[in-house]
Amino acid sequence: MSSSVASAPVAVSPRVSDDDPVFTLHRGGKIALEVTSPLENADDLSMAYTPGVARVCLAIEETPALAEDYTWRGNLVAVVTDGTAVLGLGDIGPAASLPVMEGKAALFKHFAGVDSVPIALNTKDVDEIVNTVAAIAPSFGGINLEDISAPRCFEVERRLQERLDIPVFHDDQHGTAIVALAALENAARLTGRRLEDLRAVVSGAGASGIAVTKIILAAGIGDIAVGDRKGMIHSGRTDLTPVKAEIAALTNKAGLSGSIEAALAGADVFIGLSSGTVSEEAVATMAPNSIIFAMANPDPEVHPEVARRHAAIVATGRSDFPNQINNVLAFPGVFRGALDVRASRVTEGMKLAAAKALADVIADELAPDHIIPSPFDRRVAPAVAAAVAAAAKADGVARR
Repeated sequence: MSSSVASAPVAVSPRVSDDDPVFTLHRGGKIALEVTSPLENADDLSMAYTPGVARVCLAIEETPALAEDYTWRGNLVAVVTDGTAVLGLGDIGPAASLPVMEGKAALFKHFAGVDSVPIALNTKDVDEIVNTVAAIAPSFGGINLEDISAPRCFEVERRLQERLDIPVFHDDQHGTAIVALAALENAARLTGRRLEDLRAVVSGAGASGIAVTKIILAAGIGDIAVGDRKGMIHSGRTDLTPVKAEIAALTNKAGLSGSIEAALAGADVFIGLSSGTVSEEAVATMAPNSIIFAMANPDPEVHPEVARRHAAIVATGRSDFPNQINNVLAFPGVFRGALDVRASRVTEGMKLAAAKALADVIADELAPDHIIPSPFDRRVAPAVAAAVAAAAKADGVARR
């Protein structure tokens, strides 16, 4: 005699609404697998699968690099997260991160024709993340690390770059950095200055704050200083992590200490990459023709209307204000270019080339409310991809 037990009903979050178009769009997910070979008859089947596929397998066994040409690996990126730093939502876990990772995959495909697979890992352990990604790497032509909290993200990226011979790119760091540098180059150009003429203050020493600081340093900024929750980072502080200690040694020529707001006095540039706030009084002390990038989401460190009362150029991370600094301007083109030349990694030269190409897209169209292209500008991804591919060849990491 058999018996069955009725399953418990699945609880539905009170947040879910069938009348909400956002939930309607997400039902069933935003991406799907597409078959590219015909499967209409026995001949098709014999070539796409057995016995024909064995010939391709044996060729790849003999020459592993052929996998780039005869599988989807050459155009495939893994979008990897542990769900610990998702957008402005924080540590919401791997399952809750999937809508964002699917969105990232959709952007890869739409803007650069790059296929990608969201991979949400149910671990926060650095060793497990690194070993898992390394183990699945033969299936992919590149690894896009996403929404992994600092400081673990630095170690995860570094160790994977050391172990793998494909591009490993933490977009929260380097995508943000590329777009911020492009915007700053154009803001300086528009206000009649060069990067070496500017002193910048960065609020936030997490993944994006550190990466933005490093790329702007590499591009030749006059001086740049970084602040965290405890104030300005300088070599006299004894509470710094290894990453912050490295930044202290490279930045803050002026020897600023104390609060971020105090450091803004006379500064040319403010770059916000934190959840903190900056008062209008502090903004008012900045140098004439100042540049403010208040990039925290959803609440910028300085409200754009307040910032515009004192600054010549204002940018945010939001789509409802002009000059949105959006990673989608960088990562599709970066991976497109890297995959096209089978780059073994993403170099600093490739990042700088991407930023220059992005800035140059609108070099003849600059205005205070137009220092960075729209994500829907069709010139962006091809320009970035071409620059990245050329830089990969110049840096000796291209294999095609």
